[in-house]
Amino acid sequence: MNKKPTTDAAAAVRHARYGRLPERIRFEDMTEEVEAAPGGGASASYDPEGSWKFYSCLALDLGL
Repeated sequence: MNKKPTTDAAAAVRHARYGRLPERIRFEDMTEEVEAAPGGGASASYDPEGSWKFYSCLALDLGL
């Protein structure tokens, strides 16, 4: 059974868009090295006023 591939307008558009794989990205281009501040920097300090934002308790979440 020899079937000829049909080439309608939609198939031509799909082939133009998805006909080949994108260019390969090197691992070095996907990663970035950033100098980190020792000890976490200024954001590592304790803030008692804002500590409630990070508190998690199952009983509290369930309203018990």
